[in-house]
Amino acid sequence: MAATPMIRNTPELESERPGKEHTESERGGAARPTSARGHVSGPFWQENRMPVVTVHKIASATCGHIPTHEVEINEGGAVRVGDVIVVKALEEKRVYDQLELVGGRQAHISKDDILVGVLGSRQALRGFVGHCPTSVSTGDTLSVLNLGGVVGIATSGNEDLGGQPLKVKVLGLAVRDGKVINIAENAVPTSKSLKCKTPLIVVSGTCMSAGKTRAVCEIIAQLNQRGFRFGAMKLSGVAAMRDTLNMQDHGAVRTLSFLDAGYPSTAGFDDLAPMAIGLLNHMSRESDAGKSPLDAIVVEMGDGILGGYGVGSFFRNEQIRGAIAVHVMCAGDLVGAWGAKQLAESLGRKIDVMSGPATDNEVGEKFIEKELSLPAANARTAGRQLADIVAMRAFGRESKR
Repeated sequence: MAATPMIRNTPELESERPGKEHTESERGGAARPTSARGHVSGPFWQENRMPVVTVHKIASATCGHIPTHEVEINEGGAVRVGDVIVVKALEEKRVYDQLELVGGRQAHISKDDILVGVLGSRQALRGFVGHCPTSVSTGDTLSVLNLGGVVGIATSGNEDLGGQPLKVKVLGLAVRDGKVINIAENAVPTSKSLKCKTPLIVVSGTCMSAGKTRAVCEIIAQLNQRGFRFGAMKLSGVAAMRDTLNMQDHGAVRTLSFLDAGYPSTAGFDDLAPMAIGLLNHMSRESDAGKSPLDAIVVEMGDGILGGYGVGSFFRNEQIRGAIAVHVMCAGDLVGAWGAKQLAESLGRKIDVMSGPATDNEVGEKFIEKELSLPAANARTAGRQLADIVAMRAFGRESKR
């Protein structure tokens, strides 16, 4: 069992008082009166004292905004997506019990652990579902919605992941110089005009866990060995470093994700394009400033082209469609592969090659090649073939060497 949190500069933090539990029908309630965002009236502020909590684990979703384990907090108030929050674990689970830390390592969450996470939403078909509250107070109950430390109001569980997500008690919002810390501070800005001239290799899928990251990493690894240089991005989904770290491990020289734009997830996005364009422009400028420019940027679109993370809006943008050199689709099964082809065409960017579990053996491969008139290449068993197809379509050659 973890030690009791050390809280300084206040004789009585209200984290131990009975608090309300946020439910699906209660979306946060009215905000407390504030003179400025993050400055909440109450005993701490009347005495001009800011409580400091010693935390045990800092989630990767905080994006380096919490440099030490000594964190100043307030007692809550109105919030927005991306606010950094300090919470106490109310239970210990044996399934989906890990928190990804700032360095990418995963650690078990023990009961009474003091965690630093980020307020946000999740809409995972095969995971937990929840949303960001409109306000929080010390003592409220929220949930850890994902591995990366996104915290919110849980509205739907998943039996494969142990039922409901791990519950936590709010201790307060993390503050610096009297202001609530938000991961959007100093983030890459959005843009409406695509300046990036680097070709895009986009890997999308019919759903989560359809083999997208495996395909991205195989493409990067195979073609990196042939002399091509890649940047890589994850532009939709929910916060976690493991996918971009995996891309780096396979040879990507630069990586970015929606986290770098200040978003803990893209859940509920009506239009992903401005955020995506901002990140593409940013990576392109870094590439142009360097001595070794990128040959392409490999983009993973987390979740499915249908779903709650705004992937369809990415393909609806004409500028982005014009920059896509190759579109790889990862399908979970043949029905998904058939539907993906129809949907991709309706979005204005056809599929160039099919991968994923639908191509695990010759049954799927033959169907895709004959009935859908698309090449099929499995990232796990035919990585070289997948890389060949991608290279020829993107660069007109299989190797730079």
